[in-house]
Amino acid sequence: MVVSYKRFDDRSPFDAIVIGSGIGGLGAAALLAKAAGQRVLVLERHYSAGGLTHVFHRPGFEWDVGLHYIGQVHEAGSAVRALFEYLTEGRLDWEPMPDVYDRVVIGDLRFDYVRGESRLRDTLKAAFPAESRAIDRYFAAIHRCLRGMPLFFAEKMLPPIPSRLLGAALRAPFLSLARRTTASVLDDFRASQELRAVLTAQWGDYGLPPQQSSFGIHAIVTSHYFDGAAYPIGGAGQIAESLLPTIEGAGGTVVVDAEVESILLEGDRAVGVRMSDGQELRAQQVVSDVGVHATFQQLLPAHVPAGVRAAVRRVEAIQPSTAHLCLYVGIDTQKLKTPLDEANLWVHPGVDFDRNLARFAEDENAPFPLLFISFPSAKDPTFAQRHPGAQTIEVVTLTPFSRFAGWEETRWQHRGDEYEATKRRLAERLLDDLYRHVPAIEGAVKTWELSTPLSTRHFAGAARGQIYGLAHSPERFLSRDLGPRTPIQDLFLTGQDVGTCGVMGALSGAVTTASAMLGHNLFGVATREGKTRYAA
Repeated sequence: MVVSYKRFDDRSPFDAIVIGSGIGGLGAAALLAKAAGQRVLVLERHYSAGGLTHVFHRPGFEWDVGLHYIGQVHEAGSAVRALFEYLTEGRLDWEPMPDVYDRVVIGDLRFDYVRGESRLRDTLKAAFPAESRAIDRYFAAIHRCLRGMPLFFAEKMLPPIPSRLLGAALRAPFLSLARRTTASVLDDFRASQELRAVLTAQWGDYGLPPQQSSFGIHAIVTSHYFDGAAYPIGGAGQIAESLLPTIEGAGGTVVVDAEVESILLEGDRAVGVRMSDGQELRAQQVVSDVGVHATFQQLLPAHVPAGVRAAVRRVEAIQPSTAHLCLYVGIDTQKLKTPLDEANLWVHPGVDFDRNLARFAEDENAPFPLLFISFPSAKDPTFAQRHPGAQTIEVVTLTPFSRFAGWEETRWQHRGDEYEATKRRLAERLLDDLYRHVPAIEGAVKTWELSTPLSTRHFAGAARGQIYGLAHSPERFLSRDLGPRTPIQDLFLTGQDVGTCGVMGALSGAVTTASAMLGHNLFGVATREGKTRYAA
């Protein structure tokens, strides 16, 4: 049971304190509890646990804020499914999406992403018959990258001395492609602009277009969906709900409305946290799930060891990931002309994704750089029971944070008329695009609400409204500062900046962090037990 900070009065010792209850924080806490019986205190500044997997409600409606689909969890024997089974002790169920899980619209070009790697490859060759060799080389590069990925992340778990001795060799296979941009690798295959666009149409899942993104993140995210995708039954909020009993089973607690002001240091060791009301809470180890920038720049005291100052300067050179707009739409089911499709829609104004993004960054009136249209109520078989007569849609696009920086000193719901007018203008444009691509909803929209990068800043604590931690550029993967350990003893990082973007990326960060803290690889332990003890 989640506890409000105002009612939290447990002063018995905790083994670890986790700052932030995103999946990186909850996952690390659950792993420490499950694998080592540790008593963990999770502190969340928001009034709801779960980070970007939490949901919000309006009368008759419910929307998720950051989870739209997850790959591999619907496959009974997959490692990803086993990891969730282990952490949630079998309390989380998944609804598979249909064979076509992503539909792509690029100008006049249409393409359906189908479940199954071999089927996807055949579908691509049918659409681009003259480029069969380029398609085969593309899939070969994806698998070459994936073969190196386990060693790359395993190296992050190693203690400092083995890491110095073995690190370069372990990282090299993955970095051979991850150090290059997606566009650079695709150049090797001499693919047409149209094929390149179809292959990278899901780039919004990691936030950088081909000329800026690392091919490593493209390979990780794209392959994650080769066998389709699924959605949590009961909605995205069920993920956090399913993790809480694991943490509480070892005596841990998740506390909301609990804002951490700073991390307490004694010499070069972290010993606890100071809360915004001045109260100090202590533990043997501290884990931060708020991102490396926020941890180093906001939570550490002014006087820190020289190694920390050097690390701060290095990570400051890595840009934060993208900010976004999300239009949350509520539908009256009875007025729908046809049922909503479960498949996500990826809509792009043209095949040059980098140009699309740059054009919108320069001119707010230019076409949106992309639209990701998701239908959460259609994916969840229990939604109609919870909200009879209602359906929901989410329309996501990307935007520079700078466009909203003029209001960053204002308070939520008190940002002024100009801000509200800007929101309305953008929301109406998104609605127009939604009607064009989903005409069945015309006349059925009952309510809508727009979130901006300032919404993400307010609720998730992301200083630049970023949704994926640090940008997934080649420089990010080359950085040696994005591991679980920090220059401060007993202070660890977790989440997307340790792993990669999204729910599974943040959870991989949690596994890496807990493994480093406990001194052994928990991924193998978790997946073995998940497959045997909790498998349905």
